[in-house]
Amino acid sequence: MPTPAADTAAFAPLAGVRVLSLALNLPGPAALMRCQRMGATCVKLEPPPPEGASSADPMGSYNPLAYAMLHEGVEVVHGNLKSDDGQAVLHQQMAQTDVLLTSFRPSALTKLGLDWDALHARYPRLSLVAIVGAPGERAEQPGHDLTYLAEAGLLADTTMPPTLFADMGGAMMASEAVLQALLQRHASGAGVRVEVALNAAAEWLALPRSWGLTMPDGAVGGAHAGYRIYPCADGRVVVAALEPHFAAGLREMTGVQTTDMFAPAVHEEIALWFATATRAQLDSIAAEYDLPLYTLPG
Repeated sequence: MPTPAADTAAFAPLAGVRVLSLALNLPGPAALMRCQRMGATCVKLEPPPPEGASSADPMGSYNPLAYAMLHEGVEVVHGNLKSDDGQAVLHQQMAQTDVLLTSFRPSALTKLGLDWDALHARYPRLSLVAIVGAPGERAEQPGHDLTYLAEAGLLADTTMPPTLFADMGGAMMASEAVLQALLQRHASGAGVRVEVALNAAAEWLALPRSWGLTMPDGAVGGAHAGYRIYPCADGRVVVAALEPHFAAGLREMTGVQTTDMFAPAVHEEIALWFATATRAQLDSIAAEYDLPLYTLPG
């Protein structure tokens, strides 16, 4: 019998499903990549590339590596949607498509003849997953990952975030919306429109902060001595000994007697102990004590 890992690797919930994307930049292509990895046949319709460029998608210019990875296994076709020829290409593709993925503002979709009422009348089994910046009336407002993170309270200072959280979170929600649309069509026989807002993705990612979990006085915001980043002799050590048995192991490893992991004295004792240990020593000792610990350069 195949192993569970083999079963998981072979599982393709979107096998036999065709997804057509008109979305450029990151959230749409990242959602399409996830659909392709779930077994969907994925096609992306891009405008014809400018002279000397390999793609009309801005990602193809400012990060060719990202563009290549996002479109691995995706068929890319070209057509100017503002032209008759481009519209012909689009409708030829849509006639055989299960889910259309877009990232245009609603007004732009209307100008292209792709508003939901027109689409649904012509292709009743086609579903639309519409990625927007913000929901409802705010869908026409300009914005980007950085502004949505700011709105969700995820920017502490002028330091740029380490990744594009709203875009990638929105991509996951969009691929989830593809599954949702197919389930709804299976139940009703008709396609549906699902809107995915990037600011909602940022708000979802920010929920632990809104609950206080990641605030400075929260258990995973630094208040618990076993869930912190400490300096060590030749770098940094990331400790995630949050559960009681892990916290007990950390105290045993560092020689701390006090059991209150929120006590300032415990923070100080653990910090002093880590400051004298090297990364190699910590990696070895952590394995001995079965602790969730990861070392980094300084």
